[in-house]
Amino acid sequence: MEINSPTNERIKNWAKLQQKKYRDQSGQFLIEGEHLIGEALQAGVVEHLLMEAGRINPFASQCEAIVCSEIVMRKLSTNVSGAWLIAVCSQKSVPAQSGLRTVVLDGVQDPGNVGTIIRTAVAFGFDQVLLSPDCADVYNEKCVRSTQGALFHIAIQRTELLGALSALKEEGVMVIGTALHKAQPLAQLAVVEKVAIVLGNEGQGVRPETLEICDQRALIEMFSFESLNVAVAAGICLYRYRRKA
Repeated sequence: MEINSPTNERIKNWAKLQQKKYRDQSGQFLIEGEHLIGEALQAGVVEHLLMEAGRINPFASQCEAIVCSEIVMRKLSTNVSGAWLIAVCSQKSVPAQSGLRTVVLDGVQDPGNVGTIIRTAVAFGFDQVLLSPDCADVYNEKCVRSTQGALFHIAIQRTELLGALSALKEEGVMVIGTALHKAQPLAQLAVVEKVAIVLGNEGQGVRPETLEICDQRALIEMFSFESLNVAVAAGICLYRYRRKA
């Protein structure tokens, strides 16, 4: 199959996936580039593979490609220089794990931060990521790119946090909220296996009502500055509670 017109009905519908409301309605999203697409194929979420005319399909043994003209690919790409390989994927979530190690994001707005934290969670052996309803969209192009494919390998759930944290505590999970005040230095907190690390909004931090339900409050000791970028803070906290080999 070959598609040459950007007004093709399928192309117009896929182009709408650049907007969150259409991603939510369809349960689909777009990804670009060989690395991400390779990860998505491994996870079994690729529905359609689109390739610019004149190129060779690097995944020919796994998935047949729909050949498209350059103008069609530019319509679908969010990259200013375009992309020659794009996949339409389903928002198939990884099954929730036992929750031994959980990352909790409370109002994190920047999709790059959300994506980087998801990638860090996978790198350090965490089991799942919980996001408050007002967090950035996981399927935003910037977020997907920041995960480097990690979103295909960890359970991710958008949920009301107070109920979710209460449920974790009932399972014996220690809930640690990051905070600047009335908090203990991170290095002084006990390292436990069943833990949930709560990180907050870039400007306001973790909501007071969320902190209230936490078992502990952690402060990252530092010089000169009071706080760090939330993704950097996540890396420090998650490394301390990483899964050991």
